[in-house]
Amino acid sequence: MRIPGGGPSAHQDSFAGDRLPPPGLMPRFDYSAAHLQGIPDRVNGASLLIDGAIADGFANKTAFFCGDEALSFGALQDRADRIARVLTEDFGLVPGNRVLIRSANSPMAVACWLGVLKAGGVVVNTMALLRARELVYIFNKAQVSVVLSDIDLAEEVELAKGQGEALRHVSYFSMFCTGAGDLDRRMERKSGGFKAVDTAADDVALITFTSGTTGNPKGAMHFHRDIMAVCRCWPRVFTVEQDEIITGSPSLAFTYGMAAFLMYPLYFRATAALLPKPTPDAILDTIERRQVTSLYTVPTMFHALLEKMNGRTTASLRKASSAGEHLRVRLWENWLEKTGIRLVNGLGMTEFLTHFISESMAVEVPGSTGRAVPGYTVGVLDDEGKLLAPGHKGRLAAFGPTGGRYMDDVERQAKFVRNGWNVTGDLVEQDADGRIWYTDRSDDMIVTSGYNVSATEVERVILDHPKVYECAVIGADDEARGKVVRACVVLRDPRDAGEATAKEIQDFVKATIAPYKYPRDIKFLEELPKTLTGKVQRFRLRTL
Repeated sequence: MRIPGGGPSAHQDSFAGDRLPPPGLMPRFDYSAAHLQGIPDRVNGASLLIDGAIADGFANKTAFFCGDEALSFGALQDRADRIARVLTEDFGLVPGNRVLIRSANSPMAVACWLGVLKAGGVVVNTMALLRARELVYIFNKAQVSVVLSDIDLAEEVELAKGQGEALRHVSYFSMFCTGAGDLDRRMERKSGGFKAVDTAADDVALITFTSGTTGNPKGAMHFHRDIMAVCRCWPRVFTVEQDEIITGSPSLAFTYGMAAFLMYPLYFRATAALLPKPTPDAILDTIERRQVTSLYTVPTMFHALLEKMNGRTTASLRKASSAGEHLRVRLWENWLEKTGIRLVNGLGMTEFLTHFISESMAVEVPGSTGRAVPGYTVGVLDDEGKLLAPGHKGRLAAFGPTGGRYMDDVERQAKFVRNGWNVTGDLVEQDADGRIWYTDRSDDMIVTSGYNVSATEVERVILDHPKVYECAVIGADDEARGKVVRACVVLRDPRDAGEATAKEIQDFVKATIAPYKYPRDIKFLEELPKTLTGKVQRFRLRTL
């Protein structure tokens, strides 16, 4: 079978392509499904999404709501084209250069994403919460040459930019393109009508950094054809219709949010209501104001929405997607009782760019994670990488049209890909009907409120605190958040133990790395439980 994506690369800067995993460590890619046929050898993901919508006659339709702003498909295309011109004409961007985007969810963030891809650049999306220390690592790992940032998030960029080895330009925009940022003003001087670079389908389009179990984030690489492929897969299960209004909480920097609020709405010519600050009240207000039909969020947020829902109207909702962490049956039942909507549970990964497992819209068996999304194959492997029969617990693995390609990280790639399978960090069981039942994580990744938090990264920061002698970080069970970050700390002076020091440590973490990673639970111990070889017995810390 021929894999699409042939032809010469359009990238003049070959950095990203040169750092793909070697062929022997690539996962198996499967395009045999009927709905994955016909992906061309040349495709630009941004042109597919926005230029395609204009060609189909949707220029005047609203693509995005954000606050009081309503932006049409045509206006979005114009913004993206002007940004592409700024990048190429003012900043000298050549195809293959990496451009980091730093923003909360907004139409301008989407326009930047589209503009970078149309110009042939590689998008590096980052969360608004990241601190300078984290940005510097990404700058240099991806050799970022341009940063496009919301002006309200300039502080950490300014602290970090002097340490970017390849960084040539930093440009700021305002959320509603009011002229407050230099990018706004540069765009005003440009015309639209930018012709998208003729990228190969297998040119790298996206590098998405996700937390790694060793503390440093890993860069997952995705091609232009991956954008097209995922738009043809999960929406076959969790459908997207042209008349829909979509909203939710995941950041565009997460592939869950990128797919739900950018790729799917544009591809299916629907409308998304973007929330820069997706609080429960903001989500409920938006559902009422914009008559939202489809809600994408995480179990923690569904729990919070239930707490705030009294007196609110959610009658416009047709469906809701839950992902990012395990969905508990009691929450599923409470949401159904309150809204009449059956939450559709599913599982995706940064490495896959979208869901590869999902319950059906009917949700026949609440509590299940679901079956393989059409186009993907899932299985359960033992510790030796052998496929287990149904009814046996093991490591979740999958392959399909997308899969793990870690940038310049052979060691991680070799651990993630085994015999063509992408092996996740999830412990699961598959039943005779093919449904996946989630048990736990097999690594030190903590999934809390839908965020992935590396225990090792948090440990490293806490150990920099002058009062801390030893530290071990784990995930502790929590009804609302699934897991919370727990730090088990041995102090240099035990007399410092108490609420004041706990708050010091929490504030120290918040000031050093993204605030969502801070330990909500701190336990002070005289010593950490260890094996005879000196390894921390984390299972004992979970029982505290």
